[in-house]
Amino acid sequence: MHWGIYSQLGIYESWPLVDSYKIWTREHVDWNSGEDFKKEYFSMNRSFNPVRFMPEAWAELATDNGFKYFVFTTKHHDGFCMYDSKYTDFKVTAPECPFSTNKNANIVKALFDAFRAKGLGISAYFSKSDWHNEDYWENHGLGYMTTPNPSYDTKANPEKWERFAQFVKGQILELMENYGKIDVIWLDGGQVNKYNNQDIHIEDIIECARKIQPWLLSADRTVGGICENFITPEQTVPAKPLMVPWESCITMGTGFSYRVDETYKPLGDLIRMIIDVVAKGGNLALNVAPGPDGRLGKTEIEHIKGIGNWMRINGEAIYGTRPAEPYKAGNFAFTQKAGNVYAIRIYHESEFSFNEQFIIDSYARAAEIKKITAVSNGQPLDFECDGNSLYITAPRAVKTNPYADAFKFWF
Repeated sequence: MHWGIYSQLGIYESWPLVDSYKIWTREHVDWNSGEDFKKEYFSMNRSFNPVRFMPEAWAELATDNGFKYFVFTTKHHDGFCMYDSKYTDFKVTAPECPFSTNKNANIVKALFDAFRAKGLGISAYFSKSDWHNEDYWENHGLGYMTTPNPSYDTKANPEKWERFAQFVKGQILELMENYGKIDVIWLDGGQVNKYNNQDIHIEDIIECARKIQPWLLSADRTVGGICENFITPEQTVPAKPLMVPWESCITMGTGFSYRVDETYKPLGDLIRMIIDVVAKGGNLALNVAPGPDGRLGKTEIEHIKGIGNWMRINGEAIYGTRPAEPYKAGNFAFTQKAGNVYAIRIYHESEFSFNEQFIIDSYARAAEIKKITAVSNGQPLDFECDGNSLYITAPRAVKTNPYADAFKFWF
């Protein structure tokens, strides 16, 4: 979930501040440009007031519809903190932010407490870069051509850079100390790394964080090394199974942050994407984008509920599973758990409406199968084998969803 002061404008999150990327980041900035825009952007802390924000309602929506953990932007690259950081005044709880008087002004605390109370895991997105901090971008990026990198030579100014490194450490550790159990620190801003003359001593930071939260996973995304415990493909699903821990972060709409005229992926595409990700061994972090008043959009809510409806019936073939060869074959995807294999039949158009004999060609374990049942209701299905070809008869009664159904192989 990407949410911040940028949500007020319906533009890319933080990125329009970068002059060197303006060709693509400012396509929605049609009222101003350049220096004036940067000034306007950094003044939006004085208008952020999402009075319709209801953290408990978000947590209930997520829990009721099958989500298992929550990734939230505690601070994006622009440096605006959605929590009460003691290291900056550029935060939602500062007096100049009108939302600071709200009972849920500390948005991160309100959200993490609400989602944790529902049993969901907590993943804290945190940007290592901070374009509001004078020790990263001098003068907040005003008066010169900005890039994602520091505005000065870090090697020539080691004291200045070290101040920034300590600032980042302080902000991460205060999240660890003051916001309850956090399962993942999800680090963005991959340019901030020791190979790029931006060494913030992340190994030391994570070691200190684990003294507070020993179970902590670290996703120092795109950097590699001992602090990238899992990888995070963005807006894509790998072509083949990955035999390392991974999580695709993919938007429900076209962008990570709120758009007034957003176009959303069809529900069927989202369900097929979940199946594709899990069959290849990954998790899906499905991004939704709250609006400036603190609400989720109607289509987002409908899609979340649609996913929940599918998960309630077929979740056995998704949760806690691992990939199973051949992973994907024709209209089938495969997972496995506790000695059973799940074949998830993906439908296109109106295929699910009819009695059908499914055929899985070249299934190496076909002859080992003793029984096949529908995950939807446990009904045994007729099947036969011809060498490595498997024929399954699925009556309409076991086909519950126009997008996909799961079938369980017993060996």
